[in-house]
Amino acid sequence: MGRPSEFTQYVADEICELLADGISLRKICLRDEMPNKATVFRWLATREEFRDQYARAREAQADTLADEIIDIADDGSNDFMGDDEKYNGDAVQRSKLRVDARKWLAAKMLPKKYGDATMVKHADADGEKLPMDETTKFTRLAAMAAALRGEADDATD
Repeated sequence: MGRPSEFTQYVADEICELLADGISLRKICLRDEMPNKATVFRWLATREEFRDQYARAREAQADTLADEIIDIADDGSNDFMGDDEKYNGDAVQRSKLRVDARKWLAAKMLPKKYGDATMVKHADADGEKLPMDETTKFTRLAAMAAALRGEADDATD
């Protein structure tokens, strides 16, 4: 039996479950019972329900990567080797690389949750932009500076 090329919900569910478990799409598509990547991308382009399911699976995958970071960081079983407990710098560096790769990927997949950047939005509850004249900017900056110094809210008066 060849690789599936016609969409079935069963295969879509399998793909998304494996993604959510942290397996890359490349590795999933290398399996004999799975479609190739081009087929998956075609399904994503033409099937809105699969596209939504896939997006949720990718979000879950980012959470799985974050969980793996903790597991890798907490596993010190290979940090020392031999009877004399010699420090194993190679294993420690490999763990660091594994953690860094997962951090980077999780931040790219879910930047609002795992990214480093902080963005300040100047909008009301409905998402409409608020006007920011120079006086408003100065007042807000002064209030932030006062808060950092531990002073009272005198800067906003």
